[in-house]
Amino acid sequence: MDIANHLADLPQASRLALAYAPGSARDGVLALLAFDARLAGIVRRAREPLLGQMQLAWWRDQLQREPAARPKGQPLLQLLASLEGQADDLVALVNGWEELLDPAAVDRRGLEVLARARGQGWAALARMVAGQGVADAAGRAGYQWALADLAAGLGQAEDQAAIAPLLAACDWNRVALPRSLRSLAILHGLARRARGTGALLDGPGALAVAVRIGMLGR
Repeated sequence: MDIANHLADLPQASRLALAYAPGSARDGVLALLAFDARLAGIVRRAREPLLGQMQLAWWRDQLQREPAARPKGQPLLQLLASLEGQADDLVALVNGWEELLDPAAVDRRGLEVLARARGQGWAALARMVAGQGVADAAGRAGYQWALADLAAGLGQAEDQAAIAPLLAACDWNRVALPRSLRSLAILHGLARRARGTGALLDGPGALAVAVRIGMLGR
């Protein structure tokens, strides 16, 4: 599959993590990361919560249709077909991002709902590429990555204060993940390093961590 059209909106850390995805998981990893980035962009650019809700509702509606019945000419929708059978988890991701549509209403509960929805997306992918036995570990790693990633993008002091207890409650030990989830292992490794103190990929030190995990898995 030609991935060039889906890379532009991915954060640097996600693009780096994707580079280490094995061929058997690459489409699924790209679909999940690209969809997550698209939803984040909708929330970030929404001038009014209602406008953002309308866009998120469109995605929610499309996910509830069979892949063959979805509109043509929408590359991301076509890519999401690689996550066929995971519509409920993808809808949960849409709902999670909706929690952040109103900047004035961001609170600890909404941040946790979103982080768990993002982790749920990784658990769904894990079931597809590695089996049910890996889903819990992938969900935990995805949740912790999501928290650290969200913390890096929160500018208001009160938002940082809301997410700080969630970060502090995490068990930041390394999560063992199979080769098929090497991309998630990289993102989780970067999250473990940052732990909400800054960008996940903030310089040579973070890059060295990502490359080491990408090559060795730890």
